Amino acid sequence: MTTSRTLATAARVLRQLRHDPRSIALMLLVPCVMLFLLRYVFDGSPQTFDSIGASLLGIFPLITMFLVTSIATLRERTSGTLERLLAMPLGKADLIAGYALAFGLVAVLQSVLATGLAVWFLGLDVVGSPWLLLLVALLDALLGTALGLFVSAFAASEFQAVQFMPAVIFPQLLLCGLFTPRDKMAPALEAISDVLPMSYAVDGMNEVLHHPDVTSAFVRDALVVAGCAVLVLALGAATLRRRTA
Repeated sequence: MTTSRTLATAARVLRQLRHDPRSIALMLLVPCVMLFLLRYVFDGSPQTFDSIGASLLGIFPLITMFLVTSIATLRERTSGTLERLLAMPLGKADLIAGYALAFGLVAVLQSVLATGLAVWFLGLDVVGSPWLLLLVALLDALLGTALGLFVSAFAASEFQAVQFMPAVIFPQLLLCGLFTPRDKMAPALEAISDVLPMSYAVDGMNEVLHHPDVTSAFVRDALVVAGCAVLVLALGAATLRRRTA
């Protein structure tokens, strides 16, 4: 992997995103809109918003980045752009790292906007530092990017890429502890949730929600989410291949 090729790939992806306002709106505005709606759905019960708002602050970016990244990457496959790039002296790691860097920069902006809105405008009450919320939100968005890059290798159309969401995202959403504590679940489901990255994202947000200082549990949760993102990116590079029509 070379830095110049990785940066060139990232710059190309960002130029394409600049001409796609719908994708930009989906990545940057939808999480903020969802948090805004959630705050006023629970207008009469701000404690409820506090209890689930932090968790959703991590979940919304993961979902939106997963959708946009998987569809955008698949579009490049079906248009032949990826085929032409792989015919050049460009390593798989350069290509995957370039995509991850480009969408990662968007994820940074998305996380800043969503966290700022939740904490300083919507009044999300957290005991810990808002910067730790931002960190977990960013890691979640990067994980969504990595998952999107990975699943795009197995889809033949944009519709199929969207169909992966129920298989990849929904089980994690149900088992992450958002609806009920994971230790209250059936033992088999709790065991499954222990190996799903979204569970650690929610746990990390809850650590910030209830503890003023950085805890060992928070460090563990953040490292697990980051490690999963790196692992999925590596798998994405391994499954990247030329595909002729």
